[in-house]
Amino acid sequence: MPEQAPTQVELLIGGMTCASCAARVEKKLNRMDGVTATVNYATEKARVTVEGDVSTDDLIATVEKTGYTAELPRPEAPPEAEVDPDRALRTRLLVSVGLSVPVVAMAMVPALQVEYWQWLSLTLAAPVVVWGGLPFHRAAWTNLRHGAATMDTLVSLGTLAAFAWSLYALFWGTAGTPGMTHPFSFTVERGDGSANIYLEAAAGVTAFLLAGRYAEARSKRRSGAALRALLELGAKEVTVLRGGTERRVPADQLAVGDLFVVRPGEKIATDGVVTEGRSAVDASMLTGEPVPVEVTVDDPVTGGTVNAGGRLVVRATRVGADTQLAQMARLVEDAQNGKAEVQRLADRISAVFVPIVLALAVATLGFWIGAGGGLPAAFTAAVAVLIIACPCALGLATPTALMVGTGRGAQLGILVKGPEVLESTRRADTVVLDKTGTVTTGQMTLSDVVAARGEDAGTVLRLAGALETASEHPIAQAVARAAVERTGALPPVEGFANVEGLGVTGTVDGHAVVVGRPRLLADWSVPLPAGLDAARLAAEAAGRTAVAVAWDGAARGLLVVADTVKPTSAAAVRQLRDLGLRPVLLTGDNERAARAVAAEVGIDEVVAEVLPADKVDVVRRLQADGRTVAMVGDGVNDAAALAQADLGLAMGTGTDVAIEASDLTLVRGDLRAAADAIRLARRTLAVIKGNLFWAFAYNVAAIPLAVAGLLNPMIAGAAMAFSSVFVVTNSLRLRGFAPLAENRDAALPLPEGRPADPAYARSA
Repeated sequence: MPEQAPTQVELLIGGMTCASCAARVEKKLNRMDGVTATVNYATEKARVTVEGDVSTDDLIATVEKTGYTAELPRPEAPPEAEVDPDRALRTRLLVSVGLSVPVVAMAMVPALQVEYWQWLSLTLAAPVVVWGGLPFHRAAWTNLRHGAATMDTLVSLGTLAAFAWSLYALFWGTAGTPGMTHPFSFTVERGDGSANIYLEAAAGVTAFLLAGRYAEARSKRRSGAALRALLELGAKEVTVLRGGTERRVPADQLAVGDLFVVRPGEKIATDGVVTEGRSAVDASMLTGEPVPVEVTVDDPVTGGTVNAGGRLVVRATRVGADTQLAQMARLVEDAQNGKAEVQRLADRISAVFVPIVLALAVATLGFWIGAGGGLPAAFTAAVAVLIIACPCALGLATPTALMVGTGRGAQLGILVKGPEVLESTRRADTVVLDKTGTVTTGQMTLSDVVAARGEDAGTVLRLAGALETASEHPIAQAVARAAVERTGALPPVEGFANVEGLGVTGTVDGHAVVVGRPRLLADWSVPLPAGLDAARLAAEAAGRTAVAVAWDGAARGLLVVADTVKPTSAAAVRQLRDLGLRPVLLTGDNERAARAVAAEVGIDEVVAEVLPADKVDVVRRLQADGRTVAMVGDGVNDAAALAQADLGLAMGTGTDVAIEASDLTLVRGDLRAAADAIRLARRTLAVIKGNLFWAFAYNVAAIPLAVAGLLNPMIAGAAMAFSSVFVVTNSLRLRGFAPLAENRDAALPLPEGRPADPAYARSA
């Protein structure tokens, strides 16, 4: 029996309330034979690789035994069926805040402590602690049944302990006596525990925690907006041609090979090839290029772009998850599902953090009792320890920064495949640049026309261009395009003939024209004059191709054709150097051409005449020398090298194979975006580390204060909730990340009439 190939399964996980929950589900799944799982708390998804006979039902059963829910992703609900996912949480928060405010006010302001204020507090606080805190209690009970402790265990224990003590003091102590008062204090005062109630702590902490959880839920939705925006770019309906008649159907019913009609102003429903019509297509939503692209029969078009001109009939070539738009969306989602090294560290810490805190709370209680502080002081200090130690800020530190950073990258045309990429961008010290299609345009263009003495350069180009229009050769097409652009309509050709490997011949305007290598002219007994031969040698020395033009038995000129350097490549190389990266030019082209391009863009190190299979060896050799290598490429022949490199960057204008093999995709095909991509990745990593530092520093600093009895439980809860808000706010700063000033025209072009992105406007 052949070995079964690994399968990928994605599960939606329900019931997780912190990073500890995610760590626990992941641990249980990874204990299954042949299962490798990554669980992300921020996206509430598990990405599972299964080898062997483990079924989806087995995976779901394992998650459910752990105390959580699991299901396969459901089809997207239609807009009218969508429900605000935060509505229930918002209602719980608003009710809890409304009831908690008077409880806290009465506890803090003695003037409000009327005769039966403590019983009014109990009436208002009970629904907050029991119903408002239900998500925490339910999760704590579920985890307790499975022998686990999470952040919710701390929250539930802390609030229920405060509430239970208050009930004891009210019903069996002296706190229920009419007219009883006690002032609000930031510190714990020793006294008779039977006179103290902590309803304001129980209700206030619950409300603060619900506020933090609501802010977290909102941040998760906001930072995932780029993915939703990508998915919404697609057309919802399409006009298909079936049996010669037009029918309007939902876009998801399109099949490969279907013909569909796109009228002016409509979105193209899916990737395809034009079979009828001519138009201009606005692809700015996907590529950022503001200038519409002219398309005609046999030209490819991309789903999600807008038909700006005439009527088109398109044959669908890719539908659903195979389209370019879906692939882009999947890259963003994969980035948000992955887990960086720093996230794994945070998960491991939070998984052991809770038991330690529980032990510390018990020790605090025992210490205060043993030290003669009395039950109230001991109890209050222990509750403060439980509350201040909630590691929710720790759980938010990495996911929020990752989601906001990758979402902002998607807005700027930078797609991050996985968050582990962030570590690679920090370490990279060498960047290998593929020449063709990355540093250069990848398309042959006419760079110079050299006319013989007494000849007109325009005439040379016009006659040569007319003859080359009949040839499919890339060099011929480059000459023909330039001739049309510079001289207008070209005359017809008679008697066209292709001389294999040498050039073409034919009659144009009554002249017998020969265009091709000098050897072809020599076969026609037409030598190159000294001036043209010198120009040919100079062009070839620069790595360019020289094409000779002759008619009526005499050489008339020379056409110089080259794969021209992109106008932004030199600036991109300079920016990469500024980031501490050493550029290396890698190409299969000849040494002279490579050196000429390298000199033009400012690269000193060149590796030329490399076969596609050898590009991987070049990367390996650099890695063996101790370098951490980033590779930028766009073609099929770059895919293996992109995968081998520590950090692979693919040009979005390149092949699907290259994009799949890369870690970062630069949608616009502008090399300057590579510098911005690395800057964004490094900035995101810095925010993650900053978040983790403050979350740890906060707990390390605050727990001793709570143990010492210097923190009222409500103040501890407020401070803990504030730490979570700080982490979320710090992560949201990434939404303001802006490209380098000189790159903004390329990184975020705005077609006329399109409103500017608010985040970009602020950062600018």
